[in-house]
Amino acid sequence: MQKFETLPIDQLIRPEGFDCECGLHHGVDLKYLKIAPGAINYVGDAVRAIGCKKPFIICDKNTYEAAAKKVSSVLESENIPHTVFVIPQGDLNKLEPDERALGSIAMTYDTSCDMIIAVGSGVINDLSKVFSYDLGIPQMIVGTAPSMDGFASNSSSMVVNGVKTTLYNRCPAAIVLDIDIMKNAPMRMLWAGLGDMVAKYISLCEWRIAHLVIGEYYCEHVAELMRNALKRIMAYSDSLKDRSAEAVQAVSEGLVLSGMAMSFAKVSRPASGLEHYFSHMWEMLALERGEESELHGIQVGVGTCLTMKIYEDIKKLTPSMEKGIAAMKAFDKETWEARVRRVFGKTAEAVLEIEEKTHKNDPEKHAKRLENIIQNWDEILKIISEELPDAEWLFEKMRVNGMPMKPEDINLTHQDVVDAFVCSRDIRDKYLSGSMLWDLGEMDEFAERL
Repeated sequence: MQKFETLPIDQLIRPEGFDCECGLHHGVDLKYLKIAPGAINYVGDAVRAIGCKKPFIICDKNTYEAAAKKVSSVLESENIPHTVFVIPQGDLNKLEPDERALGSIAMTYDTSCDMIIAVGSGVINDLSKVFSYDLGIPQMIVGTAPSMDGFASNSSSMVVNGVKTTLYNRCPAAIVLDIDIMKNAPMRMLWAGLGDMVAKYISLCEWRIAHLVIGEYYCEHVAELMRNALKRIMAYSDSLKDRSAEAVQAVSEGLVLSGMAMSFAKVSRPASGLEHYFSHMWEMLALERGEESELHGIQVGVGTCLTMKIYEDIKKLTPSMEKGIAAMKAFDKETWEARVRRVFGKTAEAVLEIEEKTHKNDPEKHAKRLENIIQNWDEILKIISEELPDAEWLFEKMRVNGMPMKPEDINLTHQDVVDAFVCSRDIRDKYLSGSMLWDLGEMDEFAERL
């Protein structure tokens, strides 16, 4: 078996993919990839590479000025017909990946087009993936900021009925990231990209722990792909504040590799752990309040700092079978439901339905998880030691770039942090460090320390 984790990024998109000893055949639908200064001039090549003739360009008012106008000009110069749609922002300045935005695209779609070009990052990418997948046509993304890790993923982070949800679809057919454009994005978006990448230390750690505790699928080669990307990014990270092309290139490639890793593994595990769930929770709380949330990657960066501190305390923990059993016996469904209703408001019913399907609170399931944790505690500590860097070293890497690192830096209260931590395990069926602490009967004490 060829060790794909050592290959250059452009060799990872080979059509035949990679057979792997983990049992999966790894591959991505990506047919064209260009990450370089001046890459926007190659959008015509990308359209031809995926065999399409008339793109439908989706952007917002900001990404239109940043890149969509240039994309349109390049296509016109190469006699490639196209239609441009600028998504209206709605009531809030921040576009949300929800039913309203998706509906506006559907109602405006030019049916003579045979592909989607998403110009932007984050929300536009997510919306375009869902829309193109439902239509059964290819999608290309022209990035405008190195702000998120979903470029090459086979999933979209969407808000469905007010709940932050992952929808699995497919990887874009082409990705064009022009470093000249990406490095001039607002600094908060550069922070968001770095925040989304430093999170991978935790996501890999929790992926391995979930594999150990609940037998979840894990691939060492996909994990190593992410570790190698992290090494490159951290080598240049100190110069991100200066918008150096090398740092932006490293972060951009790392973000694309994160998406590839998710596509390879067919789950979001290589790129998402508790730190992401802090962000998902804060986004849901903001939606409930009708407020605008911070950029996802910036929230993830703050969530990473919180989660690193949680792990510092986990390393000092002596787990107790008796305490875990006592906590499960003391679990009160009505009290739990009341907390869910207080935290989630009008989306509480959707969250409660998740438990009806997954039964995470089931005593028998809890007992099996608890036994596995206790029996494998030394191995869990070994995983933490192997995957997580020194916390102060990581914090300094973030600090030198001026990133927000504390909840109060992004206008979050102590209660927002506690609610996000305690309820993180409720919004999806994913085993996190918070889930492990709940199984051990330690969640409330850890929440108090936050």
